[in-house]
Amino acid sequence: MAKKSQSMDGFIPRRPNRKVGGTISGEEKPKEFAEIEEDKHFKKKDAEKSSVSTAISGMGDITKSEIDESLHGIDDEEQKAPKRRKHPVIKFLKKKWVKRALLFLVAILVGVGIFVGIRAFIAGSNIFQGNVFEIFQTVPLKQDANGRSNILIVGTSEDDPGHEGASLTDSMMILSVNQTTKDAFMISIPRDLYVQYGRACNSGYEGKINEYYGCVHEGTGVEHDRKALAKEATFVGKIFGLQVDYGVNVNYTVMRELVSAVGGSITVTIESRHPDGQMDSNFDWKCGTTYAQRLKRCPPRGHFIDYPNGPVKLDAEHALYLAQARGDRAPTYGFEQSNFDREKNQQKIIKALREKAVSAGVLGDFNKVRAIIDALGKNLRSTFEFKEFRTLVALAQEIKSEDIESISLIDGDSPIMTTGNIRGISSVFPSAGLFNYDDLRLLLKQKMSSNPVVREAAPIVVLNGSGAAGVATKESDKLKAAEFTIAYVGDAPAGTYAPYTLYQVGKGNDGTLAKLKKRYDVKVTKGDPPIAVDATVKFVLIVGPQPVKATSSN
Repeated sequence: MAKKSQSMDGFIPRRPNRKVGGTISGEEKPKEFAEIEEDKHFKKKDAEKSSVSTAISGMGDITKSEIDESLHGIDDEEQKAPKRRKHPVIKFLKKKWVKRALLFLVAILVGVGIFVGIRAFIAGSNIFQGNVFEIFQTVPLKQDANGRSNILIVGTSEDDPGHEGASLTDSMMILSVNQTTKDAFMISIPRDLYVQYGRACNSGYEGKINEYYGCVHEGTGVEHDRKALAKEATFVGKIFGLQVDYGVNVNYTVMRELVSAVGGSITVTIESRHPDGQMDSNFDWKCGTTYAQRLKRCPPRGHFIDYPNGPVKLDAEHALYLAQARGDRAPTYGFEQSNFDREKNQQKIIKALREKAVSAGVLGDFNKVRAIIDALGKNLRSTFEFKEFRTLVALAQEIKSEDIESISLIDGDSPIMTTGNIRGISSVFPSAGLFNYDDLRLLLKQKMSSNPVVREAAPIVVLNGSGAAGVATKESDKLKAAEFTIAYVGDAPAGTYAPYTLYQVGKGNDGTLAKLKKRYDVKVTKGDPPIAVDATVKFVLIVGPQPVKATSSN
């Protein structure tokens, strides 16, 4: 309420049935009040009071009680007049407690964001190297001469309480990726492969390859983990004849978290030589201590790992223990090749994880991927850098399962690896002989080369049809230098031959065929070659008399 003036003039005492500025019925309005009604600023309270004061100035003195009564009447009129209503949202926000609540909520959100950011930074720093802000870059992976990025993946069990040999890498694999052609190879490394360490380890200077990681791991902490991974990658690379630039270490928790991240289950196809599939009784303790408990908890026969041939759905625990199953204790079936069968299942599980991650949209959602990194920060180690992270995710999405080939070291008519006892220990070693890795390196060279001639390794017979000694041998040496595969060298039957004659035996080997046709500027001669050749031979090249090169005379 405004303070009332004690010296205001010009107010007329109120009378019955009369308002300020009004008249009694049948009475003319005073001239002064008529002028007030015509004033343009009459609607404004301050202007109204000023106009009234001016208009009635000089009308005579009035008593204080009359002024008070007049002002009281004005106040009544003001209270009756409608006020402009404020918008409810504005009115709501102007309340102090609302402002404080909003500030408190913002503080909580900022705090949570900082907490999550710090957790993601710490987790990411455990997994990746470099600056965390480089995660927004997209940098290609390191590549070898064939354009392939080779990654060593090893599994340990240090997070499994009471597990013996926790630092042993009982799961070992090389994943080779081509970033251009979007294909990949998976090569399982036998954990029992007998190798030379080049240093003293628990077993001495020689022993199983699964001991090497623990042998070179010195100290504790993330950086020591990475150093051991780098040494392991170099060591394995020398044996396999590959440039291995990256290393990854996973444990039991990683397997569980990954399966949970893709929806809690994966589907794996069991492909056993046994008609009933695969069963390993090593893990029946997870079903209970008595036979009745095992039957109830693990139907139909009381075994934790017991699957028929064909697609099976696995939760995290069953996927984890299938990856360990090798049937080394009776009763069991479907694991006749022991560790080799286990390694095949491990490859299937990795493929299944990738397929489920793609189908569930996990790899396409950066927030989900970040959540996985956060969950795996304590258990996953790698030598990758933050700036390579997006490339890894993109490759996992783009490479199709059918473009991931598994390279077997034991299948086929001429297996690369065999088994036997060395120093009284059941071991795996090359079929060519202990520590002889030539066939292994040749196989991988053929599989992973960007040169179709090397990749196809199509055997070629080179025959001398020129009549001059040593012509076929000389030509075969040139072909070997160009990485062609030579089956044997000999003489062609007597006859007249062109400088070069090319025969193809059977079909396929298109890359080698194209290279030979271009090299000798010839077409394939129809019909069979003039001599019988082995069934493995794919091409026959006859070298005839060579044209004499013209010489310039002075």
